[in-house]
Amino acid sequence: MSEGRAEEIVIVGGGLAGASAASILAGAGRPALLIERDAEPRHKVCGEFLSIEAQTYLAHLGIDLDALGASRISHLRLIQGRSMTKVRLPFVARGLSRRILDEALLQQAQSRGARIIRGQAVKSISVDPSKVRIDVASSGQISAATAFLATGKHDVRGMKRVHAGAMDDLIGFKMHYHLAEEQQQALEGAVEVTLFSGGYAGLQMVEQYVANLCLVVSRQCFEQVGRSWDTLLDRIIGGCPYIAERLQGARALFERPLSIFQIPYGFVHAPDPNEPQGLFRLGDQVGVIPSFTGEGMSIALHSGCLAASTFLAHGRVSSIYHGRIRSDIHRSIRLASILNRAVRHAAGQRAVFHLCRIWPAAMRHVTTLTRVQEASMSRALSAS
Repeated sequence: MSEGRAEEIVIVGGGLAGASAASILAGAGRPALLIERDAEPRHKVCGEFLSIEAQTYLAHLGIDLDALGASRISHLRLIQGRSMTKVRLPFVARGLSRRILDEALLQQAQSRGARIIRGQAVKSISVDPSKVRIDVASSGQISAATAFLATGKHDVRGMKRVHAGAMDDLIGFKMHYHLAEEQQQALEGAVEVTLFSGGYAGLQMVEQYVANLCLVVSRQCFEQVGRSWDTLLDRIIGGCPYIAERLQGARALFERPLSIFQIPYGFVHAPDPNEPQGLFRLGDQVGVIPSFTGEGMSIALHSGCLAASTFLAHGRVSSIYHGRIRSDIHRSIRLASILNRAVRHAAGQRAVFHLCRIWPAAMRHVTTLTRVQEASMSRALSAS
């Protein structure tokens, strides 16, 4: 890429949101240039839980979850201390690692005609009424008529989000394990959500006999254990016998856990009528739902498909998209944020667990209330 190169459409970020937008645009004969900072596929901090909505989008994009080896999940087990309650999910969920899923989406977008450049970091972005300027670390500046910003939970210089979440004192961790055979069998078909002092954890099978442990803790909790993953895990295992049982004899598959700090849970982009057109915010750049409900990936895919469909129908008038996506996700994120605040404290955890124990349908109602609605999905897929 040379200095000052001009492009019609540039997508910054090759995760679920960026890759899905690239695939739809290319399939409609409007191939974009997608810039991905990672040179190779990598793991990401994520619960790796695919709801029925996420599966619908992936099927529309031509992704075969069976061929990728995704697990099947039909039950939720909610755990607090030594107590557990089991709830059948209102759909069969799937489990698949982000390393495999993101790469499959990128390859699909490329096969449809998208141009993908990997191993390039975007340093800054600026927008004026006629174009978007993208400063790429080693390749100079690119100007684009339209840009899709899909860079995840943290900001790019020049495009800082306003009021990026009220719960930014949380830390997320992720580790993959190869479980002992009897524990694989015990976990098969379920996602186990464990509430513990200072946070919560989710454990489920993904592909190829791999289990994903993803957890969220408060910064205070992490500091109390000396900012040590090993000490934190020992503390969690000591108070959570079900996790201790699952990890007995397990082999960690990463040298160290993946982590992410200052997660902006609760953030929803507020459209600015004075903001220039031509920049579409996708994924966590437009809204960050607390991970407790397992809808993060479906919202990312929804935003990518809706942004691409809106662009195909209305051109670079990004305000139309931002109004629609806010309407689609604001209620879900607000309700999930209320639930997330409740389970951060012992009293709230006890209340949620007790409610689900005496009324198992409560968790099914939660999954329904925080999901992307069918009408919104239809709109996102209509032009693609």
